[in-house]
Amino acid sequence: MARRLPHKDVVIVGLGWTGSIMALELARTGLEVVAIERGPWRDTASDFNIGTAPDELRYAVRHDVFLRPKQETLTMRNNPSQTALPIRKWGSFLPGNGVGGAGVHWNGQTWRFLPDDFRIRTHMIERYGEGIMPEGHQIQDWGISYEELEPYYDKFEYVAGISGKAGNIKGAKQAGGNPFEGAREREYPTPPMTQGYAQELFTKAAGGLGLHPFPRPSANISIAYTNPYGCSMAPCTYCGFCERFGCSNYSKASPQTCVLPALVREPTFEARTECEVTKINLAKDGKTATGVTYVDLNGEEWEQPADVVLVCAYALFNVRLLLLSGIGKPYDPATGEGTVGRNYAYQTGSGSTAYFEDAKFNPFAAAGSLGAALDDYNSDNFDHGPHGFVGGASITCAYTNGRPIQYHPVPRGTPTWGSQWKKAVKETYQRVTNVGAQGSVMSYRNNYLDLDPTYKDPLGRPLMRMTFDFQDNEKKMANWMADRCDEIAKSMGAKTTQVNRLNTPWNVVPYQSTHNTGGAIMGADPRTSVLNRYLQSWDVSNVFVMGASAFPQNAGYNPTGTVGALTYWSLDAIKKYLKSPGPLVQT
Repeated sequence: MARRLPHKDVVIVGLGWTGSIMALELARTGLEVVAIERGPWRDTASDFNIGTAPDELRYAVRHDVFLRPKQETLTMRNNPSQTALPIRKWGSFLPGNGVGGAGVHWNGQTWRFLPDDFRIRTHMIERYGEGIMPEGHQIQDWGISYEELEPYYDKFEYVAGISGKAGNIKGAKQAGGNPFEGAREREYPTPPMTQGYAQELFTKAAGGLGLHPFPRPSANISIAYTNPYGCSMAPCTYCGFCERFGCSNYSKASPQTCVLPALVREPTFEARTECEVTKINLAKDGKTATGVTYVDLNGEEWEQPADVVLVCAYALFNVRLLLLSGIGKPYDPATGEGTVGRNYAYQTGSGSTAYFEDAKFNPFAAAGSLGAALDDYNSDNFDHGPHGFVGGASITCAYTNGRPIQYHPVPRGTPTWGSQWKKAVKETYQRVTNVGAQGSVMSYRNNYLDLDPTYKDPLGRPLMRMTFDFQDNEKKMANWMADRCDEIAKSMGAKTTQVNRLNTPWNVVPYQSTHNTGGAIMGADPRTSVLNRYLQSWDVSNVFVMGASAFPQNAGYNPTGTVGALTYWSLDAIKKYLKSPGPLVQT
């Protein structure tokens, strides 16, 4: 029997980017806010100090800040005809664990989705006709426009101190920036990072091909900066320990550097760590949440009553919590009905590895989002008509690291150990770079999330089951992008190149991307979405769900910038809801 705790105004599930922002903004209004986080408290000074933070074995290999499968895992399969099996070691994606969530270990690439991305279904059909849409797709518009979201992108970027160069300010194109981006109100808060030699070659080669390169927007900031919350950040030292690591230098934007120092000063805020929310509790009519139930580290069960429940966990776990709580109708691929678990998507990766004879690079002088990029082949910035696919990719030349344990680039066919391998590592370490394409993934009827009928967690609850594979549309797109990357790599002066294509089924073992999206998507129609345009549950009006689980499909970008913008967008709506509780969109 759960022990009932004193009532709070707001209970937040998870204390990463979205949870910490929501907690700070709502606590500042005087509301009593409690955040419940499954993992431990993490603080820069004590957890990521300069003496221990650059420990590649601890963090990159042994996954110190990541979720353990014994805490939570899921089962996976490529299609509904297969039997799903549990993931016993995280590989393809790496969910975070603890305060800060994935915002601790991310690289820092901070993009705005393009205007066409938010109305992709309508736009593609208007331009090309229904025939261009891939077989079995469930592509849909977001129910919100870029123009509506722009002020909230701006707010998140200024909280995170993002370094970059604007390409479009109030409709006026800006030299040196991304000419394809949507109009923004003002420049980035900090200037772009200093580019390396490989990026200089990429910029020159891409420009010579008639393309439009620009410095990649980065949460590894270029200069000292103090954000609107009064949190101070230091300039990046290009140490190459970003993804899989916390930043000891206060240079990478994260909840720890940008939000938590202000949040912990709020007297009406409380955090409960190493506590797992097991269920959102509903009133008898099923239309109102009464709070949550959670289990602490000792296995004791507690009930936390609250007026508003904000679901701010990782995208996959948001979906599982809704399914376990009976909020929304589970998606059924056989009938196409239901919404919770619908439109799960991921990210494609392809490109060209370029080997040089005379050029000498320094991959160890790197940062998670240091790089030069181009958007000529992203979204619908090019004519899709001749190519037989929808979607696109951002193309980048970048080094995230040159670390000693895991960074050993060698030509394909090199032995994996021994003297020949050592010789190849020595010869190629400073003479190789990559031109990579990070591509979109559309939504399909048979890519979805549901509860597994067989496997359960230690508390007896069914694991979530992932059914996913790359479809022909994504393979065509990724492989076409790989050829574009190879053209650029050769123009950079590479002696030889190795094209990296996407031809095999999705595999959960090798790391690819922690950009899992969908499953609790937003939209304009409750028959095809879990949330309305304000990220409010259609079914339970005092439940709001944050994060990339709201994306109807994934674009050719990292999701964090859009997750941050949607958080501030929803926050304004929640403040209105608190004045007059009820559905914010009438059906």
